[in-house]
Amino acid sequence: MSTDRCLVLDVGAVIKIARGDRALRRRLEMARVRGVEMFVPAAVVAETVRGSGRRDALVNLVISSTDGVSLLDEATARRAGQLLSESRSNSAVDALVVAEALARRPCSILTGDPTDLSALLGARHGVRIVPI
Repeated sequence: MSTDRCLVLDVGAVIKIARGDRALRRRLEMARVRGVEMFVPAAVVAETVRGSGRRDALVNLVISSTDGVSLLDEATARRAGQLLSESRSNSAVDALVVAEALARRPCSILTGDPTDLSALLGARHGVRIVPI
């Protein structure tokens, strides 16, 4: 992640940080010190919040510690659809995460699902899949 200007968090990363993974929190703190911008795609918010309770409070803390929630625009949605078609995947959320990172290249994605995200990314350059 040292040369990336951004870091996109997927569902697995947000949940793992919310559950208190210290190593992952330190990793994010080091990225912040290096000036890396961190984003959570809006689709990840939809997958990780449920409207109330302690779980949401912890997820909300993670989200608020980033540089923001990436709102979904038409271009990103269309790119995600293309990625789904090319990879024969059916995970719209994963495709939206990859599409967001592609729009912000050079970028890394912190993910608990590196195999599926790598399939969606294919041979495209400028995005690095970082397993957690």
